[in-house]
Amino acid sequence: MIQVRYSTSPSSVETATTAELRENYLVDDLFSTGEVRGVYTHEDRMLIGGAVPGHQQLGLPAWDVLGVSSHLQRRELGIINVAGPGHVLVDGEKFELGHLDGLYVGRGSKVTFAGADAAFYFVSAPAHATYPTTAVSRASVEPVPVGSAQGASERNLFRYAWGSDLQTSGLQFGVTVLADGAVWNTVPPHLHERRTEAYLYVDLAENERVFHFLGRPGATRHLLVANRQAVISPPWSIHTGAGTGSYAFVWAMAGENNDYTDLVPVPLEDL
Repeated sequence: MIQVRYSTSPSSVETATTAELRENYLVDDLFSTGEVRGVYTHEDRMLIGGAVPGHQQLGLPAWDVLGVSSHLQRRELGIINVAGPGHVLVDGEKFELGHLDGLYVGRGSKVTFAGADAAFYFVSAPAHATYPTTAVSRASVEPVPVGSAQGASERNLFRYAWGSDLQTSGLQFGVTVLADGAVWNTVPPHLHERRTEAYLYVDLAENERVFHFLGRPGATRHLLVANRQAVISPPWSIHTGAGTGSYAFVWAMAGENNDYTDLVPVPLEDL
C-alpha cells in the first residue's frame, strides 16, 4: 500500500483544520503485520515506509509512483528496526538488526525484510551515485549529548548517516533517545530550508503522546502523535515537540545537500 502526499505552502498551515493538518503531515498507519506500507511525499521526493514481516519475508516494493522496476533503481535507503530482532537481506547478504539498529543500502540493491518480532522503518530518497551498503548498530555509534536536565531536554543523538563517515548521496538518518524525565526534543527549534525531514516517534507507552509543533516561526500549529507514528516536516517548517512520557525518535532528511550542521536555530521568542 502506498499513499502520495503533495507539497504544501506555509500559509496553508495557518488556516488548516486539525483534520487537514493530520491528512497532510501525520502518517499514522505505517506498520501492519505481513505488509509493507509507504508514503511518498513530493517534498524532496522522500518516501517513508514500514515493513512488519511476521512469519514471512517481505520484499521492498517498486510502487508505481516511483516509475521504475526496482525501488532502489534510482534511490538509496535507510532502515532502522523499531521492534525486536530481525534481519534484512541485501542482494542475498544477511544483516542482523536489533532494536534501533540501522542499515544504509546503496542504489541498485534488492532488499528483503524478515523477522517474526521485527518492525522495520525505512526512508528512501533519490540518489546520484552508488555507495556501499553499511550496517550501523546503535551500540557502535558514539552518542552526542544534547540539552539539559534543567530544561527537560536531555537526550542522546545517534548519527548514523549525517554527511560524515558514512557516505551517501543526500540521505541522512539517525535516532535521538531522550533521558528519563526529559520531554522536549530538538530544542531550540530550527530550520533547514534545503532539506525535508521526517520524524518517527517510537518507544512511547500506549497511552502517551508527543505534541509535535510545525509551521513557520510566529505561526505554529501542533499535531498529537502516538507511538510509531510519523510527521513529514517540509523545509519551511520548524520542528520541535514535547512528550507526556519516555520516548525516542528516528529522524531522516533528504534534499539539496547532506550537511548535518546546515541549519538555522529559531529563538523561542520568535515563535
